[in-house]
Order: sequence, then structure tokens, then C-alpha cells
Amino acid sequence: MRVLLVEDNAELVTLLVKGLGRSGFSADSVDNAGDAVHALAAMRYAAVVLDLGLPDEDGLSLLRGLRGRGDSTPVLVLTARDGVSDRVNGLRAGADDYLAKPFAMEELVARLQALLRRPGNMLGRRLTFGNVSLDTEGRQVLVDGTVRSFPARETAVLEILLRRGGNVAPKRLFEDQLFGLSGDVGSNAVEVYVHRLRKMLADCGATVKVHTVRGVGYLLAEEKAG
Repeated sequence: MRVLLVEDNAELVTLLVKGLGRSGFSADSVDNAGDAVHALAAMRYAAVVLDLGLPDEDGLSLLRGLRGRGDSTPVLVLTARDGVSDRVNGLRAGADDYLAKPFAMEELVARLQALLRRPGNMLGRRLTFGNVSLDTEGRQVLVDGTVRSFPARETAVLEILLRRGGNVAPKRLFEDQLFGLSGDVGSNAVEVYVHRLRKMLADCGATVKVHTVRGVGYLLAEEKAG
């Protein structure tokens, strides 16, 4: 799951990226409202973590603009403004949750996970297809109920496929979720991770297989016995 961090404190961004990464999230970061608008127009994020004290625009104005354009991406406000009126204003502007600094990383992660478990959002605790399951919070892959060791990138590819539930996932979706705004993606990077995942699933006795839909993307299908 990829989130957008809108925060101008570089040291805090580094800590957030590391902390979120340990919990299965990938993160892009921008340090001003203008870049945030461009990032949100360029790709879909699971959630936004938004500071209010941005150098070019107040975060609440950014949030109101986001909601005014009909963008329903979950937004967690993360700010030093911790008064009751501040929290009320943030929620009224369209925030889904509000967390004051200083904060515990465990609470931030838990709040993000809670937001994404809400109806219509992207995070189900357990994703299952055939005999393959993924615990999205613990980042554990299970085949026939047995925990298997999958690397982070292959787990991320599997998560995208499981969320599509047997429907085709466009290649662009994998590029966005795996590499985000960095653009650090080789011409065959997605194919490499899909190939590795395909082999891992076969070696584990999975009843599902990753199929390539040429010119479109990939889908997960359950193989019929016999």
C-alpha cells in the first residue's frame, strides 16, 4: 500500500518512511502543497498523511481543495496543532483522522490501518484466493495455512493481484504501487517480480497462478485440479 506524506520536516519524513515501511506501507513524500496536488493528480494513493504547517499553503486549504474536487482519498492530519478547535477544524475541512505531534509510530500505523479498513477503502486484514492468503498488517503470506517467506516486493505484487480478485491488474498499477513517484523502474522490472512470484507460488504448492494478459497486465487465477 502506497501513501503520500505531505511534510516539510526532512528528518521526520525519513523516520516516517522507515516506520511505515516496517508495517508494509510504501511512501512518497513531498514538502509543499503544490507538489502534493501534482502527486495526487498523477497517481492514486491508499492514504495521505498531511502536515498543516506547509511553506506555501496551509494544509487545511489543501485539504478543502482536495475534497472540493471530489477526491475521497483518506487523509490523516499529522500536526503540532493539538487544540480542540484545531482538531474540529481539521475534521470539518475533510480529514478522516487527526493525530497530534509528538506521536508514537505504532499509533500512526494503527490509525492508518483503521482508516483503510473502513467500508469502501483499500485494506482488508486478510486477503484470500484459492489456498493463498495474505495478512496485510503482519505482511505474512500463507499457503494452505502455512506461513511462507516471501520478499517484500513479491509480497506487494501478490497483494495487488489478490485485491483484484481474479480480475486483470494493469501493469501501470504495479509500477505505481511498487515504485511510486521515484520513477525508478526498469523496462522489465515488473516482469521480473511477477516471474519470481509465479515460481514461489508454484514451489509452495499454491492452487493459484499468475497469468500474463499481453498488452494489459496480470491476473491471478485458480488452477483446476486435473
